[in-house]
This record gives sequence, structure tokens and C-alpha cells, in this order.
Amino acid sequence: MRLYRWLAGTIVLVIILALIIILPYKSMFFTQNEIYINFTGRAVYILILASLMVLFRVLRGPTAADRIVAIDIFGILIVGLCAVLSIATGRSWYIDIGIAWGLQSFIGTLAFAKYLEGRSFDD
Repeated sequence: MRLYRWLAGTIVLVIILALIIILPYKSMFFTQNEIYINFTGRAVYILILASLMVLFRVLRGPTAADRIVAIDIFGILIVGLCAVLSIATGRSWYIDIGIAWGLQSFIGTLAFAKYLEGRSFDD
């Protein structure tokens, strides 16, 4: 039964990724750099798909460590989304937001890891 669920999930993900590659999203928000519309549309779709999978792992993770790793990956995906938005819109302040988010995500992951270990934050 587990093999069938894994196989069905793999097939669904492959179909979704094929649709993303074949049919990119054309958005009214990415009109400044029309050269990058195909790239940004595909990248945003892939980042959203990856974010949904990570949020599923946060909700369903078997252990607390899995959930913490998923939250860390979600932070990395947010930084990637900020980079894609910076490329698409031509505004550099998205990169600043991504850097700040990455730093906070790193500090939060360290705090969660120390909490799971049972150590205090002063160690």
C-alpha cells in the first residue's frame, strides 16, 4: 500500500512539473522585464509547489526534528522567491528582504535545535 501511495505521489508531481515547464504562468506583476517572464513564471510555480510540499511535512512530520528541518527549508524557499521577484521586477529591495529572512531563519533554526537538545540558550 505504501508503494502505491509513493508511486501515485510521484506521478502527480511529475505531471505538475511537466505542466509548469510547458505552460508558464504569465502574470501582470512581471511586466517590467519581459525577457524574464517565462523564467519567473516557471520559477514561481516551482517555488510554490515546493512550499506546499514543505508545509505538508511541517504539518505531518513524524518527529520534531523533521518539522524543524522543513521550517528551515521553507525559509530558504522564501529567500529564493525574493530573489526571483527581484529579477522579475528589477527592484533590489527584495534581495534585502531575502537576506534578512535568511538570517532570521538561521537563528530560529539554531534556537529550535538547542531546544530539542534540552540545552539552554546561553550554552
